[in-house]
Amino acid sequence: MPTARELVKILEGEVISGESRLDEEVQSIGAGDMMSDILALAKPGMVVLTAHTSPQSVRTGMVTELLGLVVVQNKNIPPATVEMARMNDFLLIRTPFFMFSACGRLYTAGFKGIDG
Repeated sequence: MPTARELVKILEGEVISGESRLDEEVQSIGAGDMMSDILALAKPGMVVLTAHTSPQSVRTGMVTELLGLVVVQNKNIPPATVEMARMNDFLLIRTPFFMFSACGRLYTAGFKGIDG
């Protein structure tokens, strides 16, 4: 199974927090901007791509045992969100790619979606 480190490379990502988790395996990938969607589809070891940057996104990720979140479009991540992620060693990555392109890159590289 591919690792979070491979995901960062494919997405030309910037690791904001959770560096200690980069060698963990990514069980599946999901994408969504509504916290209710993330809550509904989340599974432990999953990474979710989102444009959502509030501290609530990290809180939701922690509650659902996500491996991490990837914020798309180089969105600005508020300091409170970064602080919460760092305090909890939660993997938080930022990528310059839009959601569609980021998902396509990961799918092409062999990452598994939640429905696959």
